[in-house]
Amino acid sequence: MLADLEAFARRAELYLGTHMTSWLWDPKLRSLFEGVTLFLSRVRLAPRKSPFPKALHSYCIDSGGFSELQQHGRWTLTAAEYVAEIRRFLAELGPELCRWVAPMDHMCEEIVIRGGIGARGLRFHGTRELRGLKPGDPEQGLTTATRIHQRLTVENYLELTDLAPEIPFIPVLQGSTLADYQACDAMYAAAGVDLGQLPVVGLGSVCRRQATSEIAEIVEHFAGKGYRLHGFGVKTLGLARYADGLVSADSMAWSEDARHSPRIPGHTHKNCANCPDWAIRWYQRIVQQHLRLAA
Repeated sequence: MLADLEAFARRAELYLGTHMTSWLWDPKLRSLFEGVTLFLSRVRLAPRKSPFPKALHSYCIDSGGFSELQQHGRWTLTAAEYVAEIRRFLAELGPELCRWVAPMDHMCEEIVIRGGIGARGLRFHGTRELRGLKPGDPEQGLTTATRIHQRLTVENYLELTDLAPEIPFIPVLQGSTLADYQACDAMYAAAGVDLGQLPVVGLGSVCRRQATSEIAEIVEHFAGKGYRLHGFGVKTLGLARYADGLVSADSMAWSEDARHSPRIPGHTHKNCANCPDWAIRWYQRIVQQHLRLAA
């Protein structure tokens, strides 16, 4: 995809997404996940009341923003509350192994903005109230609504880094079309944030559109500017298309794969959707198949 792959200092890393938070500190899994970065959501971490054991593996923390907007049409906690949660997680798990933390961004998929019934019957609240619309007000154009989500995303990143400069929050580019992502990039620049100078820039709102060639075009555009991109929720099809334009990506597609496949011989659970053995086998296979070109 990119003419100059040598511009990347290392090959793209795949972060293993998991809803099984205990994998991060379970000593029985220490050797199994050696060298693997685990990708965890605050939605899974936040309910725990007792202190977390120290992490045994490097990790990233996702904000759970998709669930917030899907279920509520807005964030149900403030930036200060989010910072307090993350500070607790890092203090107990250990900040030294945290790669980065996602901000409270606002996804720009049309179903998130407009609301309605998505794939597999998932109900989306829609963000009318978040965008200042009252009952009976006409809906905004999609570009206008997208710009509001992007502005909120940029403002949140600025607020989080001001509240907690010690936490490795990353900025996230949000949008739908290439022009949208370029507009979001311009918003960061206008706020004094040079994305090309930062170690990681998240690329949001791509996980449900990975079959389109436009995503590859968006990745190529920003990778060509020198941005060190992380792809959120990348499926194997996405990795096959544009892994060489990313420095990292996360995926927990292994769990869905396991849910609809025969379990590993000798395993007695119903399926391997929560199985660390299945997860690491899937991880190793995907790295071999799709990330070799990014070396």
